[in-house]
Amino acid sequence: MFHTYLIKYGEIGIKGNNRHVFEDALAKQVRLKLAQISGDFEIRKERGRIYVECSGDWDEEETVSALSCVFGIVGICPVHTYELAGIDELRRDIVAYVAEEHPGSKESFKVKARRVNKEYPLDSMQIDAQLGEAILEAYPQMHVDVHHPEILFDLEIRDRVYMYSKVLPGPGGMPVGSNGSAMLCLSGGIDSPVAGWMTAKRGVKIDAVYFHAPPYTSERAKQKVVDLARAISKYTGPIRLHVVNFTDIQLAIYDTCPHEELTVIMRRYMMRIAEHFAEKDGDLGIVTGESIGQVASQTMQSLLVTNAAVRLPVYRPLVCFDKSEIVDVAKRIETYETSILPYEDCCTIFVARHPVTKPLLEVIERSEAKLKGKIEELLEKAIYTTETFTVKPE
Repeated sequence: MFHTYLIKYGEIGIKGNNRHVFEDALAKQVRLKLAQISGDFEIRKERGRIYVECSGDWDEEETVSALSCVFGIVGICPVHTYELAGIDELRRDIVAYVAEEHPGSKESFKVKARRVNKEYPLDSMQIDAQLGEAILEAYPQMHVDVHHPEILFDLEIRDRVYMYSKVLPGPGGMPVGSNGSAMLCLSGGIDSPVAGWMTAKRGVKIDAVYFHAPPYTSERAKQKVVDLARAISKYTGPIRLHVVNFTDIQLAIYDTCPHEELTVIMRRYMMRIAEHFAEKDGDLGIVTGESIGQVASQTMQSLLVTNAAVRLPVYRPLVCFDKSEIVDVAKRIETYETSILPYEDCCTIFVARHPVTKPLLEVIERSEAKLKGKIEELLEKAIYTTETFTVKPE
């Protein structure tokens, strides 16, 4: 029975002199994630490796499930550890390991040793040859394939011997919090939760803002967004969610501005409010789920006009994704079924029959000028009455 996991990471390993900063960030995220489940876990860094030592009342499936939601991890390796000893003892250890982890196997294999402890008397190639011979003697039905083995036996010779042959996939990316924070414009649709997940995968901590429009949208629509935030918080960590009452602003735009421009102008005021909360929360940008050409408000011209409403950079991780590609990710991260529930958000209530697809900034700004004198008070009220709370994974 193993009690240790070796955590493999990807691009963190090429970070140069500041690599330790990212390793520390990953170790912190692992520690925070495992604190949410039963068991006692010690997270240990050692010469370019992160180990999780498990004890107490821990469950293998629950532990792997938790680790598989930590960005920065590319592989989770269940490790057997043995006392550092001579080659004869090591030969016996690997034979016992094969019996426990691959009983009755007839597959091809390769042994790959890494001698971190340079005081060990044999080098890596000699260890490979000795252990490969031991496996063949004990299990003659197996055979060596050094190019495309079905089983790869990895060993690391340190103060102890670490042996593993299974690598469970992690989500990859960078540890959350290692690359600042951003404000996600979260709706009840398919796209924005995926955009938040993808941004967090690059190490960005996520805050979120949702625009609610009672009585045109129900409390169930709001709960749907909370549920989506909770689903992606498994990966992102706790999300500070700002729920903005946007109804009065929408009605003012609807009553004052040309209807073909409604969507673009509403988007611009949403971005202004999102920027307010982003700056308040110390975020470095705004994230949306927009994709070029998907709807009228997401043409190149519309995105240009929307961007002009704010100073902060706007990040659109899905900007060149097809809808089917977005749906595939949504299904994988288990947000899709919630996103397609039939509770409308405020974006779909005030939709023009023939929206402008190539808006000009100067034209939109002239239309917005008609709102002066009343929109300022409505913005202030929307911000003042915003409900803010933290959403955590279940």
